[in-house]
Amino acid sequence: MMWRSFLIGLLFLATPLQAQSVKLQAHEIEVLLTGNTAVGAWDGAAYRQYFEADGTTIYAQEGARSALGQWRVDAGKDEYQSLWTGDAVWEGWYVMEWDGDFFWVSKTTPPTPFEIVEGQSLVAE
Repeated sequence: MMWRSFLIGLLFLATPLQAQSVKLQAHEIEVLLTGNTAVGAWDGAAYRQYFEADGTTIYAQEGARSALGQWRVDAGKDEYQSLWTGDAVWEGWYVMEWDGDFFWVSKTTPPTPFEIVEGQSLVAE
């Protein structure tokens, strides 16, 4: 009995307790975003972005007119992609999770945190 407690304690000590960042896979991104609203700050301005199941998305930023766009997930690259009015190409972002928090990540910007609110929540309550 004592050796069993010793082994359990040893396994606990061998298990890393530090949080690690994880790049979400395509199916995880789809589940996270579909039918939900991302809430965060972009370049210092608060925003909300809703992701409709049909591939449309609405981006609402305080003090600005809402924008309608399209979104998809590229399974080959495991990234979220968006296309906005006037854009010629889809722009891609990785979605990372670290210690329960989500981040947009690209090669050109630092990780940008966001939260997920279930359902369509374009207006702050």
